Order: sequence, then C-alpha cells, then structure tokens
Amino acid sequence: MPLEIYLNVAIGGVLTGLVYGLMALGLSVIFGVVRVVNFAHGEMMTIAMYIAVTLFSAFHLDPLVMLVPIAAVLFVFGYALQKALINPFITRPEHSQFLLLVAVAIIMVNVLLILFGPDAQNVQTSYSYDSFQIGPVIVDATKAYAGLAAIVVAVMLFAFFQYTHIGTAIRACADSYTGALVVGLDVKHLYALTFGLGAACVGAAGVMLVLIVDVTPPLGPAYTLLAFVIVITGGLGSMPGALIGGVLIGLTEAMAGLLFTPSAKSMFAFGILVLVLLFRPQGIMGKRSAS
Repeated sequence: MPLEIYLNVAIGGVLTGLVYGLMALGLSVIFGVVRVVNFAHGEMMTIAMYIAVTLFSAFHLDPLVMLVPIAAVLFVFGYALQKALINPFITRPEHSQFLLLVAVAIIMVNVLLILFGPDAQNVQTSYSYDSFQIGPVIVDATKAYAGLAAIVVAVMLFAFFQYTHIGTAIRACADSYTGALVVGLDVKHLYALTFGLGAACVGAAGVMLVLIVDVTPPLGPAYTLLAFVIVITGGLGSMPGALIGGVLIGLTEAMAGLLFTPSAKSMFAFGILVLVLLFRPQGIMGKRSAS
C-alpha cells in the first residue's frame, strides 16, 4: 500500500482526534474543578448534534456557523443542571453522584429517542466532499475545518482559565474548596460556571462531530465511554492531557481501521488505555499523587 495512504489516514485520524480531545476536555474541566464525574457527557454532546441537525434541516444553517450559539445553549443547560440538580449532591457520597448522573443520561437518551426516533441523521454541507491537496497528501475539508475549530476553542478555554479573574477563581476552587470559601468566593456559582463551560466544550465538539459521523440517540453512551478513555489516557484533570489523549486515540482508531478492520478500532483504543494504566497510571500528562 502506498505511503500516501497511510499519511492521509493518519492526518484524518489526528484531525478527528482533536475533536475527540475537545470533547474530553469538557469532561476533564468538570472533574478537575467540581470533582464530579459527568456520566451524561456523551449524551449532552448528542443533544448539541441534534440541535445542529435540526437547524440545518429547517433553516440550512451551517453547523460551524452555529457553533458558538449551540455551545452557548449547552453552557446554559450545563449551568442550570449543575445549579439546580448536581450542587446538592456535591457533598454526598460518590455513588450518589454516580446514580444521579447515570439517571440523567438515561433520561436524555430516551427523550432524544422520543423526539427524533432511532434512525441515524446527518448533515450534508456544500463542502462535505471537498478536500485539500498538499503535495501527495489529501486532507478532507470537513475534518480540517472541524480540527481547526477544535484548536481555536481549546486555546480560548486555556486563555480563559489562565488570564481572566473568573478563570483564576475557578482554579482556586479546584486547588482548595475550603480555601475558596474562606476568601469569600461563591463556590457554588463557580462550580456551575465550570460545569457550563464543560458542557459548552462538549457542545462545540458535537457540532464539529456531526459533520463527520451520523448521530443516533444511543451514540451518547458510546462517546461518554470514549471521553473517559481519553481523559484517563491523557491524565485525569489535565487539560493538555485531554487534547493529547484525544489525538492519540483518534490516530490509533484511524490506523487500526486501515490496517485491520473498522470494527477493531475500539479494541486498539482500549489497548492504549491498558498500556497507559500499566506503565503510567496517572496518565500521559497527569501528576503522580504524593505518597
């Protein structure tokens, strides 16, 4: 098989992996600050995907054009969910949080089934079959746009946490819940903001992913599991690790689909996870806990 084929597939896998990384970035942000594992993460992404499909079908609005508005809708949804439902469970045992978010995920999947049915839906834009040729390499235009948008959103999120007062306050909450309370920070509000930001990230990722894959309601649990694989591979709570883990898993899936069979993609992704847990349990970018 010509080398160009491997290169094309690898580039496509990296671009898809950037979208995966953005999806996992939302999960990592939520866990890193709120210390709640969002078991409804993939289901929130499918909500964004269905919003994009509906807007495209009804008004022919390009998903990339609607990326910011849809991310804003998911931000409001995530903020309200955290404020009204999850905040009372923050101090409860972890199994209570687990049961709550699993129940929320099941409700989301079934509501989507009622509204949209079980059939797969997709978006066919004017550039769906376009590509860019750079020497011998052919890059799918849709994946290129999605990967570039994922990088832009991730950079904006990093800048928000690093250079804004609210971002600094959120990082303070992540470092010490008690310390944040002592200095007078509104921790519950900041937790809700963080959950909203995580939801906005996964909403933006969903808008990009709907350009690449078809959406069905059961897609949510599969992507929740994939997000966990990526976050654990990159390092739980590490934002750069989520992006690196996403690129690694995207590349692994693409090459496994080419060299073996598309059905083997998940096997190799979980194989990467097993290797990381064996040789670097804290993840690629994770910090080893003090003994």
